[in-house]
Amino acid sequence: MENKLIEHAIHAIQSHLTARPDSADTLEGIHRWWIHHDGQEESITITEQALQQLENLGFIESREIGNRKIWRKSR
Repeated sequence: MENKLIEHAIHAIQSHLTARPDSADTLEGIHRWWIHHDGQEESITITEQALQQLENLGFIESREIGNRKIWRKSR
């Protein structure tokens, strides 16, 4: 079940960045605004795992800005 939730988050993040390639946000912002949860909102851990998988694949990258981590499409 968790794998399906992660796959849903991965697809939502990829779709968002394909439509808006210059977008960047924090984990919390991505979780809240980029992923449309069906029914009850899922744990932020699901979004974090999706971001890690996408970073491992080279689709996205993270940058530290101040004390925040910002995620964006790899450049």
